[in-house]
Amino acid sequence: MDRRDPNAPPALDPAALVADLSRAHIAARCLHVIADCGAADVIGDAGATPAEIAAHTGLDADALDRMLRLLAAHGIFVRTGDGRYAHSAASLLLKTDEPGSLRSYVRMGGLPAFWDRFTELGRTAREGQRRNDMTGLVDYFAAHPEEAAIFNEAMVSKSRTVLPAVAAAYDFVPYSTIVDVGGGRGHLLKLILERAPSAKGVLFERPHVIADTQPRQRLELVGGDFFVDALPAGDLYVLMDVLHDWDDADAARIVTAVRRSARPRSRLLIIETLVPETPGPHFGKTVDIIMLAVTGGRERTEAQHAALLTAFGFELTRVLPTASQYSVVEAVAV
Repeated sequence: MDRRDPNAPPALDPAALVADLSRAHIAARCLHVIADCGAADVIGDAGATPAEIAAHTGLDADALDRMLRLLAAHGIFVRTGDGRYAHSAASLLLKTDEPGSLRSYVRMGGLPAFWDRFTELGRTAREGQRRNDMTGLVDYFAAHPEEAAIFNEAMVSKSRTVLPAVAAAYDFVPYSTIVDVGGGRGHLLKLILERAPSAKGVLFERPHVIADTQPRQRLELVGGDFFVDALPAGDLYVLMDVLHDWDDADAARIVTAVRRSARPRSRLLIIETLVPETPGPHFGKTVDIIMLAVTGGRERTEAQHAALLTAFGFELTRVLPTASQYSVVEAVAV
């Protein structure tokens, strides 16, 4: 008797699945190149020929045409019958000034700091140890300011959609002092303070990161290094996309630093993409490999977060979903 679910989608041919996955980097790399050259900005309402796009981007027209043809096959751009290219809903997101643009986010994936690490992934797997770390990535960007600007733009574009969902998922009103540790330029903390009008916010970040950030009412800027300097006192601490940059030993140092400065019964929020225990594709599983290759860190399961917190003075109390790929892991100082 056939016990398969009649409503389940048809199973993929195993050979096609393996072959397609082995070539997945080709379309991704084309996407990086097309986003970087600004091809989407050249295409107007009437579309554009490969020669017209090439004239504005500096690419070879034939190579450009072939890459655009592949992307169009995936729904990114539309290839018309006369050989011109027009926009699809997806390719519009590669325009620089498009609301919700992902151009910088895509360009980030093609930067040497990211792409080159994946050419070395086999060596990372063989050595079984961290070959790159977040400190090395920071140093790289310090030496390559143009690439650093692309990375920063990518983080801002991500924040436009993710941060409102994160801020809406938790009640910040009961807290008087909210400390955002490693919070970049304070985009999340500013949203939090809008939702908690009686709270004071403290942004703790490396001095050069917040050098251009202006303090405002109820928002204090404190420069420092969470591996070296004492954190400000608070009754709620926020770590968003911080722990996943580091291996377990360094993540433990960060949690310990928070616990050392936290007031009794203070709360800690870890805002990251959790790796599910269930099988099947998931964004967290992909980001975990990015961390392995680029920063030496990792995405963690709920159980791994619980173990880390318990070992260093916190108790995991709950995990809240958000209207994004992120979850809010809440813990209390014990």
